[in-house]
Amino acid sequence: MKPPSLVSLCIGVIGKHLEDIITDLPEIAIGLPAEIKTAVAAIARRRKLLNDDVLIALADTSWEYLDVSGSDVSDVGLIKAAEVCRSIKALDISRCTKITATGISELVKHCRLLETLRCGGCPRSDHTARRCLSIFKPRLDYVEEDSWEELDTKEISSGAQSLRWLVWPNIDNNSLDEISTECPRIIVNLKSSPFGFMGTQVPWEALRNTVLDDVAVKDIDPKTWRGRGFAVKPASPSPSTSPELSVAEKFRLAFEERDNRLAPKRAKNARQHQRRAVRELMLMSTRAKAMVLASQASKSLHSRSS
Repeated sequence: MKPPSLVSLCIGVIGKHLEDIITDLPEIAIGLPAEIKTAVAAIARRRKLLNDDVLIALADTSWEYLDVSGSDVSDVGLIKAAEVCRSIKALDISRCTKITATGISELVKHCRLLETLRCGGCPRSDHTARRCLSIFKPRLDYVEEDSWEELDTKEISSGAQSLRWLVWPNIDNNSLDEISTECPRIIVNLKSSPFGFMGTQVPWEALRNTVLDDVAVKDIDPKTWRGRGFAVKPASPSPSTSPELSVAEKFRLAFEERDNRLAPKRAKNARQHQRRAVRELMLMSTRAKAMVLASQASKSLHSRSS
């Protein structure tokens, strides 16, 4: 049996004492290579210590996959990480009860290379995924402005432009039909096959039983970071045994997500009104100046004629 490397042992020690250094993690992580940050994040997730602060401290520009499944990461941490990790190609947000459609909407704006998304896994996450159907599907938007100079090209297209593989174990039939009909390019819950899919090589991140961050800790002995008396908490119960969200909670989430979704449009309308007011003010000011000049010219002519 191959002995563990010194690096693996050191990562294990960091993982074992992770809760003691979380407050200093932003300063510590600055000098860590990207692969070590990935391993520490994977251990933090397994130890139920992965939250917004830990994710933001460890996020690296070179990351191509991110697994925050079952963690306490919220929209805040996800958006901050997306702003840094713009090369993300695979993401697992399953069983993340604090992530909403707002966070996913911002995610796809920053991570244009995202190909694989793993979601659902519990009632709240399934509800969020259903709210995100319009985000999953790429589309061209109708944009209207007063002039071409004011047209923002980023607003023409929206949605997950590169999304190809969606892993959503408990997807409902209506959502599956909507995705299959309106965006057949997105393959949902692909079954493992040695022959690929329609001539396309299937990425390992898209296989249903894959754990994204397993590769980051495969060479690290769990005994080095678990510590004495530590046991990994079992995964969340399956959706079939989890209690459904109450009707009031569903309405609250829907209202909150709708309000957050419309916030950029309200801000855009406010900017338009402000620009129009400025133009009208400038126009009125120009007319006032013209009237003053005309009055002065008239007085000058009258004085000369007299």
